[in-house]
Amino acid sequence: MKIARPLILAGAMAGLLASHAHAAGRTFNLAITGPFSGGSAPMGISMRDGVMLAVNQINAKGGIDVGGKMEKIHVIERDDEGQNQRGALVAQELASMPGLSAVIGTVNTGVAIAGDKFLQAAHIVKLVTPSSGTAAMSQWDKPSVKSLYMFRFSAQDGIQSSMVVEQAAKMGFTKVAIFNDTTNYGVSGRDDLMRKIKANGHIKVVDHEEFNIGEKDMTAQVLRARAAGAQAILIWGIGPELAAVANEMGKIGYHVPLIGGWTLSMSNFLDNAGKNANGTMTPQSFIQDPVNPIVAKFIKEYQTAYHVKVMPSPMSAAEGYDAMLVLAAAVHQAGSNDPTRIRNALEDLKTPVTGVIATWKHPYSKWNWKDPMSHEAFRRDDVVMGMVKNGRIVYANASEREREAKRR
Repeated sequence: MKIARPLILAGAMAGLLASHAHAAGRTFNLAITGPFSGGSAPMGISMRDGVMLAVNQINAKGGIDVGGKMEKIHVIERDDEGQNQRGALVAQELASMPGLSAVIGTVNTGVAIAGDKFLQAAHIVKLVTPSSGTAAMSQWDKPSVKSLYMFRFSAQDGIQSSMVVEQAAKMGFTKVAIFNDTTNYGVSGRDDLMRKIKANGHIKVVDHEEFNIGEKDMTAQVLRARAAGAQAILIWGIGPELAAVANEMGKIGYHVPLIGGWTLSMSNFLDNAGKNANGTMTPQSFIQDPVNPIVAKFIKEYQTAYHVKVMPSPMSAAEGYDAMLVLAAAVHQAGSNDPTRIRNALEDLKTPVTGVIATWKHPYSKWNWKDPMSHEAFRRDDVVMGMVKNGRIVYANASEREREAKRR
């Protein structure tokens, strides 16, 4: 795994961005936030490196054309450590920075809930990625929010939970256990699963188990699920605890499918679970498989830039890369560094953006609190079902791989 880069320290922030612009010419000031240390680091580091790959490519071409003048992208990094309190402090610091136009990042749902309100109040554009917890964006679904500067660039859990339940039904299961960690993400995912199961009508939850971050012994939880007759475990969590569940299942010979959120594609699950991860199924917006020339080029460029063969979290890397391309297109359309004009451009992006996940055609629309999808870029067709095979995520369905190969 790539070691996190040193971060710019938080001292003497007043005038930092303005002085940088004065010294180096016109710049577009961007912050990248995420967990670059801790249990969620595979997601945070991969997202950051995906954003930076796009930033470096844009800067190598002279930057972004903003109103006829080329502006290099100047990046500030902040490690929120996946901790809600730390995330709130980071967001407050960024909200007070003069000249900051946009933020990309946030992995953990609780961090988004704790911190994004400060960026919203400061009218700073944010592309939330790869956080997929429903609550990260549903917190804005109220009539008092007349305009919104928060945009999600990830497949929200409503999409993923539907796919997980559909997969369980497709495999003929009628009795499942639900496992979730006690983070905001885990609890939000559990609630999404319960809603989808209720709507399905043919699947019964025979056991529900929760676990804490850092918990290593899952013996009791797995034994209860087996005793209840669960034919599959539907799981939502963010850290290596997912591997502890898979390993306990392997240890006692409880060979039922593990189906859950996209975090099952992280290196700290795949590496720690080893062969016990085989057969695990999880929705993915991107799989490290060179199915078409655009994807193959991105994979090679990432591997070359960061000297890795396997991305710690391929989905996070691809979403970070595409989010930067979409943001750059909005800045160019706005012809300005002003966050309000950038927000307006994102809500009515006129030129399609060719990314590695998709070609993004008008991904957002004008904010409407009654229509939560107005600031959600991803739809069901942007997500595929992945499966773990020998330490890698592969396409679970040949038809979806063929669809992605022909997409562009």
